[in-house]
Amino acid sequence: MELDDWVLSAEELDSLERDALKQIAQRNSSSSSSSSTTSCSYMQQQQQQQQHSAPFNPHCEHTPAKTIDESCQDNKVVASPTASRVLPGSVEQKVIDGCLKEQPKISVKFFLHATGNIAAKFMYDQVLVGAFRKISKASWNAKERLWMFPISSLSSAEKVLSEISGLNVEVENLDPLVQRAIVAASAISDLQADWYYRIPSNIESKLLPFQREGVRFVLQHGGRVLLSDEMGLGKTLQAIAVTTCIRDSWPVLVLTPSSLRLHWASMIQEWLNIPSSDILVVLSQGGGSNRGGFTIVHSNTKGSINLDGMFNIISYDVVPKLQNILMASEFKVVIADESHFLKNAQAKRTSASLPILQKAQYAILLSGTPALSRPIELFKQLEALYPDVYKNVHEYGNRYCKGGIFGMYQGASNHEELHNLMKATVMIRRLKKDVLSELPVKRRQQVFLDLAEKDMRQINALFRELEVVKSKIKASQSKEEAESLKFSQKHLINKIYTDSAEAKIPAVLDYVGTVIEAGCKFLIFAHHQPMIDSIYQFLQKKKVGCIRIDGGTPAASRQALVTDFQEKDAIKAAVLSIKAGGVGLTLTAASTVIFAELSWTPGDMVQAEDRAHRIGQVSSVNVYYLLANDTVDDIIWDVIQSKLENLGQMLDGHENMLEVSASQPRSSLAKQMTLDSFMKRCNNINDTEDQPKLKYPRK
Repeated sequence: MELDDWVLSAEELDSLERDALKQIAQRNSSSSSSSSTTSCSYMQQQQQQQQHSAPFNPHCEHTPAKTIDESCQDNKVVASPTASRVLPGSVEQKVIDGCLKEQPKISVKFFLHATGNIAAKFMYDQVLVGAFRKISKASWNAKERLWMFPISSLSSAEKVLSEISGLNVEVENLDPLVQRAIVAASAISDLQADWYYRIPSNIESKLLPFQREGVRFVLQHGGRVLLSDEMGLGKTLQAIAVTTCIRDSWPVLVLTPSSLRLHWASMIQEWLNIPSSDILVVLSQGGGSNRGGFTIVHSNTKGSINLDGMFNIISYDVVPKLQNILMASEFKVVIADESHFLKNAQAKRTSASLPILQKAQYAILLSGTPALSRPIELFKQLEALYPDVYKNVHEYGNRYCKGGIFGMYQGASNHEELHNLMKATVMIRRLKKDVLSELPVKRRQQVFLDLAEKDMRQINALFRELEVVKSKIKASQSKEEAESLKFSQKHLINKIYTDSAEAKIPAVLDYVGTVIEAGCKFLIFAHHQPMIDSIYQFLQKKKVGCIRIDGGTPAASRQALVTDFQEKDAIKAAVLSIKAGGVGLTLTAASTVIFAELSWTPGDMVQAEDRAHRIGQVSSVNVYYLLANDTVDDIIWDVIQSKLENLGQMLDGHENMLEVSASQPRSSLAKQMTLDSFMKRCNNINDTEDQPKLKYPRK
């Protein structure tokens, strides 16, 4: 019977054992002498028989054997390898004063506890309990019936147990991989106490409490961590805050999926007081715009590329091509965003990225999808952080990846140990539900897309044509001529709206791919049929369970689709048209809302957001607007932004952290922008005196 089976404290068990042993000693005291004599006589007879029957070997050196009488006089303890003690119901017989006192064998198992401490589990023994009391900082966990001590006391525990006399203690120690990881993490310098104060006050004051905790965790673990907060909790901002603490080690290299390069540049520009030209973005090809004033370098440029920015942002797909340059640049600070992109050991981007991360002094991996259910996908990320610990995939695989049926190391084993090990050494992970009390109820964020040059040609031509029409309107001599030109202008703007959607499709799908990796449920809204079709087909190709509701969906079947999304875990995405899917549906199973396109009517988007942000929602809602510069988004975003500020809170982390007001007057929704309003805006777009100052960075 193990200690867990007793609803008693260690002290109460001590008392029970003393009473039991005392009663046994009293019961046997009258016969102890005769028992000893009888036992010794029997052993003397056995010894004589052995002496007469033992063959003589002339090659062996014979020494006089010690007699049993002498053994009895010496009161020698004879250990029994199978002896154990079970208290108090069936105490093993001990010969208290005799010569055959048995030495108990007790197993002690060490394992890593969820708290990050070492836990010890063993059958109760008074001597062993006394030994654990001698271990530095050890304590008794009455609730779980475990002895606990910090990782730093492990060597002390091993020494104390090895010095116990009178017991045969067998210690089942931590797995060698676990021990190496603990030793390596313990050797890392804690930077938090000295460096956290370096965060500029304008950043630190806007961090939420759990985000401050995240920054402290990174510093406490020497700047080599896996930051695994759920999507929407501000991993990017926390990483940027950390870089301000280690500014002496700049420049910084940021590895990211291609769809997030401009998003990173925008965030860095917004939060850090550095010139835009110090933010270098490597793009795979020409095209797009650069309104933020970033330094743009093209990876297909012939000759050498100079990565001389304070922040250098490149996508994973160009790392293999630039590996030699990156290794020669000797970046001390490397951030790997969406680090699960490195899960495939055979991928070129993985083999090219790992040496860069391993060489860096500070390596911060960001992933809202740590793949704890598929441990083999974590190996390369762990190897990037601690190459001397995670150096053998077979050792790791045999420990944590057994049980798979689709190939070697595709299963999961010792899951709890791996999770506890990562939390104790490299990983911090918070879910929305864990920090809900700290989160605003709804947050909006811009995500800037990088459009390819070939996708922008048609739109650029339309904008040039629009400029010509605007010039003709100003120079028109008659009202009839002006009206005709304004009709052409309206037609061109509608054409730009349609073509912008088609131009954004590849970049939108690229971004949706990163969202799929996060594994969360999400709503994605669009307006044009080609965009809706492309998103839906992309999800089907990726084998992502999804529903689709647009103008062609029969009203009778919509509720069944909503029920599927709300109740089935396998349904991860809802592809919705802004008009048809934006009203009357409750889709609170998702807390992530994505707009692939903007609507002419801001109120339509607010209504669409509220498919997730409504009664029944138990989480904070994150809203992502996918924007592309030099598209129709330029014409409509600035105006709808001011409307959205009135209807809800603004971008995550910016100065206008407005709470969504339940008492917002409905009349404000009625004041919608029409196409004519945007026409007026378009006419004034080049008149800087009429153009509102942008609050948020656009490239």
